Amino acid sequence: MKVLVFGATGTIGKHLLEQLLQSGYAVTAFCRNASKLSQFTHGNLTIAEGDVLQLDTINKAMTDQDVVIIALGSGKSRKSIVRSEGTKNIITAMKNNNIRRLICQTTLGAGDSNGNLNFFWKHIMFGWFLKGVFLDHELQEQYVKNSRLDWTIVRPGSFTDGKKTGRYLHGFEPNDTSITLKISRADVADFIIKQIKDQTYLYQTPGLSY
Repeated sequence: MKVLVFGATGTIGKHLLEQLLQSGYAVTAFCRNASKLSQFTHGNLTIAEGDVLQLDTINKAMTDQDVVIIALGSGKSRKSIVRSEGTKNIITAMKNNNIRRLICQTTLGAGDSNGNLNFFWKHIMFGWFLKGVFLDHELQEQYVKNSRLDWTIVRPGSFTDGKKTGRYLHGFEPNDTSITLKISRADVADFIIKQIKDQTYLYQTPGLSY
């Protein structure tokens, strides 16, 4: 099975590449700067250099792919346009190439275990300091939900660089609203990879918790 990863140079993206390759997938990593992935020399890895804001370069990378994973960052020099507009272009290219399966990691889960933002993030960080970023990430999720693809949105909350916990849960109880999520990036990557074959979370917005 061939997997195309967007955002491969980010922290989650690098974990995805490492774990996908260890699992035997043929992986294409789409990034603006191939030199940032110089540590990966696996024979099943192809690097496609390009820009998610340019539809023609995405279309080329989509050839013969089976699954698309998005782990985009916001991009320091271009503010917040990379995430939503990049996702929009990726969805368009998927439809152009008849690819159905999309797994999208977003960053709107900083809060309780239902993925709802807690007071600090909703009213202070995203309300005052990062309002444009929040709106852009909301738009990204809307593009995914309206795409008519076989999509899953993965919403991890607070990250830790610690060891894999091995204790994450797939989804949450309906009334479980008090847990602030904290999950290792390696575990997020592992969860995303499981969604390639697991149909449980199609058309859902699950989170990660422990």
